Amino acid sequence: MTPLPADQQPDAEVSLPVSRDELGEAQRRHWQTTYRDHPHMYGAEPSAPAAAAADVFRAAGARSVLELGAGHGRDALYFARSGFTVHATDFSPTGLGQLAKAAEAEGLTERVAVAVHDARDPLPFAAEAVDAVFAHMLLCMALSTAQIRALVAEVWRVLRPGGVFVYTVRHTGDAHYGAGIARGDDIYEHGGFAVHFFDQALVNDLATGWTVVEQHEFVEGDLPRRLWRITQTRSA
Repeated sequence: MTPLPADQQPDAEVSLPVSRDELGEAQRRHWQTTYRDHPHMYGAEPSAPAAAAADVFRAAGARSVLELGAGHGRDALYFARSGFTVHATDFSPTGLGQLAKAAEAEGLTERVAVAVHDARDPLPFAAEAVDAVFAHMLLCMALSTAQIRALVAEVWRVLRPGGVFVYTVRHTGDAHYGAGIARGDDIYEHGGFAVHFFDQALVNDLATGWTVVEQHEFVEGDLPRRLWRITQTRSA
């Protein structure tokens, strides 16, 4: 989507001096507090991208799914109910604790494993260990472009040849793009949440070496947030 013209862009607040590590740590604390104060904040129903991804994963013959940024687990639990073995990661122990309790209550503990993980670090999995990877708005968190590239390279490493990667991101056509506190690298902090807004060039860059199956535009929430759902496969 073409970005809004300059005269229609929301006014950004003055950027504050902060390092990328400081921003990441501030976001970790913010999400911890958010999950603590608003347990199961996204409800029990799966997101629309997760439902679409499950169909894609099933058609590809996937059995194991790695979810990055699983939060309190509405999508991880949906994947498990759908018959997949799920590895759920997030940098919030609070969110993952809610996920683990929900999995136990539903009798899904044998299908769901949780691990605290910061997306800025290498993934704690062996090469070619999973069949599919799902990330709903994880890549558009407070990650620099370099960190996003490194994460996608890690996704390639842990996916089996022919494996499927489905991710969603807010893009530069979103109403919050250019609003709030400018953090650099197309990252804006609004209401305490920092978002890296994607343009088409970044999506294309992250698809280098992959086979792109689909780029689907959709909206979510009341604003509404404007997102892309990207489906790409690792070459066999």
